[in-house]
Amino acid sequence: MAAERLRATSVGVRHADVTALADVDLRVHDGEVVGLVGPNGSGKTSLLRALGGIAAPTSGEVLLDGRPLTSVDARTRARVLAYVGQDEHSEMPFTAREVLLLGRSSRHRDWEGFDGDDRAVVDDLLADLDLAHLARRTLDRMSGGERQRVLIARALAQQTSVILLDEPTNHLDVRYQHHVMETLVSRGATTVVVLHDLNLAAAYCDRVVMLDGGSVVADGPTRDVLEAQSVADVYRVRTRVIDLGERSHLVLGR
Repeated sequence: MAAERLRATSVGVRHADVTALADVDLRVHDGEVVGLVGPNGSGKTSLLRALGGIAAPTSGEVLLDGRPLTSVDARTRARVLAYVGQDEHSEMPFTAREVLLLGRSSRHRDWEGFDGDDRAVVDDLLADLDLAHLARRTLDRMSGGERQRVLIARALAQQTSVILLDEPTNHLDVRYQHHVMETLVSRGATTVVVLHDLNLAAAYCDRVVMLDGGSVVADGPTRDVLEAQSVADVYRVRTRVIDLGERSHLVLGR
């Protein structure tokens, strides 16, 4: 069994008088690609934000490499864990290259400049994610999909061993949805990713955690969780599963 990287124990999250998560337990092991799926309002983003330390849970605890996440200082956390939220925006006119360089900040002391290694990492990512032509363009002059790929590249520039992503394929066309997921998987980092597209989860996730109503209703190997009856029950939509050999394909609706 690979080492445990993240653990959520009895995690609960409340927003005002609304319960977003209730007593959720989750373990994520080294090198796993874990998909969080479920209908709108099921608690996926709340769980991911708790795992990343973006928002403290109302109850329960999150551990990173066996340590309470609350005891890990921000710089150390940024060297281990990268987080990409959904629909992140910046009012600052940073270029794509500058945004990626910001991902290298945790590797330097305050006010220390970037070096040749940083620039090499950034250049490689600009090429890998087909962003080189945007290197000098500012975020406010990019489409939603271009900006999303830049933010994902920024997280990869951190070169962390754990990466959390909330709907990273949002705004992306089919080509870049698969390009981004292939890039993430190829990096070998422990990855937790919120996905609405169940077929992307089927294609790229080792394991799927399905949430509904703030609770985990299924957690296991992707094929076992994304089976027709479970999906139909949770999403309330007619579902068929086609076996493609190495993976399955879900047909939803009529």
